[in-house]
Amino acid sequence: MAICKTLFLKKTHDYGTAWRILRPESITDQVFIKAQRIRTLEDKKVARVDEDVTGEYIGIINYCIIAMMQLESDSATPMELSEDKVSQWYDDKARETKVLMFAKNHDYGEAWRDMRVSSLTDLILMKLLRVKQIEDNKGLTLASEGIAANFQDMLNYSVFALIKLGLQ
Repeated sequence: MAICKTLFLKKTHDYGTAWRILRPESITDQVFIKAQRIRTLEDKKVARVDEDVTGEYIGIINYCIIAMMQLESDSATPMELSEDKVSQWYDDKARETKVLMFAKNHDYGEAWRDMRVSSLTDLILMKLLRVKQIEDNKGLTLASEGIAANFQDMLNYSVFALIKLGLQ
């Protein structure tokens, strides 16, 4: 997460908080693009762009943080935020997601350690399809977790993938 946050803050320095313009559906699509590229590379085993999948998982993590921040935002939230505010907000969302991860790891016995990275990719894609359906339903669910919980799961799956790929 430190690697992800460092990159996020460097981009915040370079671009400001331009991501604040993104609607939730656009963020979902950005995560989808990254997850789909990972799956394509896993299937084809050849990349034509000189960027490995670790960068894509980092991108998923950061877009998931953006999604959670945007879901919490309202019309009173300024478009431009200070780097300090963004850093604190990032930490808050990462901390909330880490708490969820530890709770689920306890209940699931850290099953992710025995999973293939490709399965983590598939789970991210499945969560994205769920989020798209919830978005299409205007956020209404009958028996399902909400959008933010799905982004938290995708973030955690990406962290697990990075650990399995040797990025620590």
